[in-house]
Amino acid sequence: MKIMIVTDAWMPQVNGVVRTLRATARELQDMGHAVEFLTPREFATLPCPTYPDIRLSLLPGRRVARRLTDFDPDAVHIATEGPLGMAARRFALTRGLPFTTAYHTRFPEYVRARVGVPLTRTYAFLRWFHGPAACVMAPTQVVKQDLESHGFTNVVLWSRGVDLEVFKPQDGGRLASQPPIFLYVGRVAVEKNIEAFLDLELPGSKWVVGEGPALEGIRARYPHVNYLGVLDQHELAKVYASADVFVFPSKTDTFGLVLLEAMACGLPVAAYPVTGPLDVIGNAKAAGVMHDDLRTACLEAVKLRREDAVDHARKFSWRAATEQFLAHLHPRPRGTGQPSALANASRA
Repeated sequence: MKIMIVTDAWMPQVNGVVRTLRATARELQDMGHAVEFLTPREFATLPCPTYPDIRLSLLPGRRVARRLTDFDPDAVHIATEGPLGMAARRFALTRGLPFTTAYHTRFPEYVRARVGVPLTRTYAFLRWFHGPAACVMAPTQVVKQDLESHGFTNVVLWSRGVDLEVFKPQDGGRLASQPPIFLYVGRVAVEKNIEAFLDLELPGSKWVVGEGPALEGIRARYPHVNYLGVLDQHELAKVYASADVFVFPSKTDTFGLVLLEAMACGLPVAAYPVTGPLDVIGNAKAAGVMHDDLRTACLEAVKLRREDAVDHARKFSWRAATEQFLAHLHPRPRGTGQPSALANASRA
C-alpha cells in the first residue's frame, strides 16, 4: 500500500511526534508498504509565535495538492493540525478522499498555557478539524476518553513503542556529577512543567537534556543544574544509562515516549499520577513511582531496581503499535473515478 503522511512537525525538531512518525514509517516499510512524508522541509516557512523551533509552512495548498496527486496514495494520514494538515484536509475533502488524523499532544492545554486561549475554543477547532476524518488516533485510553468527553465521536487507539536495539542497558559514566543523578529529557517549554522538578530539594545532582523556548530563562534561574542540548538517540541512551532516576514533571503529555526510552535503559521513573505516566507505567510499581508530591516520587524511585524498569519497557514494541496504525487507515477505493479526480487536482 502507498501511504502519505502529512505532518507539520518534522526534523530538526526532536520530540515525540517526530520520533513516532519516523519509527512508524520504518516499520511500515519493513512490512512492505511505500511511505512518503509531506513536511515543512519542502516549503518556505516562518517561526511559530512563542515557539520559533516550530516552522509553519507558507501558502502550502498548491504544492500539497501536487504532491498528493503525484504520489497517488492509497491512504492519507494527517498527523498535525498545522498549515500542511489544513491544506491536506482541504484537498481530501474537495476530492472526496478518505483520510485519518492523529491527536499527539494536548494542544488546547498548551495554547492556554502559552497565550491564554480558553479550552472551549481550541477544542471546538479540533472537533472541526478532526470531525471529517475516518478516525482520529489517540495514544492512550485516557486520552481517548478525554477527547470523547469533549465531543469527539471517531476516536481509536494507536499506542507507542520503543526501539530496544538503541535504548537498552549499557555502561554508564556519561554524566559526571554527584549521585544520585536525577534526569529530565524533553522540550524545555512552559507546558512541560520543568520548574516543578528543578525547584525540588534533592540530594545529588540534576541534569536537563533538550532545548526549547524556555531554555535561556531556565538556565539563568537554575545555574546549579547541568545542561546538555539535543542528543542523537545513541548518545541519549548512554545518558539514560548514566542517571539514577528519570524525572517526568509534565502534566499535559498524552503519552511520553521518553518514559519508555528511560525504562528500556534501566532508568526508573518519577512522575505525577497523570495521563502519560499512568498509561505507560500503569500498575508496574517496580518500574517507576507516581505521586502527587514529585519529591517523594523521586526519592522512592532511587530505591527501585533497574532490571524491573527494563522488563516493563520490553512490553512495548513499535511493530505492534504500527500494526494498530495500519489497521486504522482507510484506503481509498480504486476504480471509482478517484484517480482522475486526483489528476484534475494538478490542473486546479
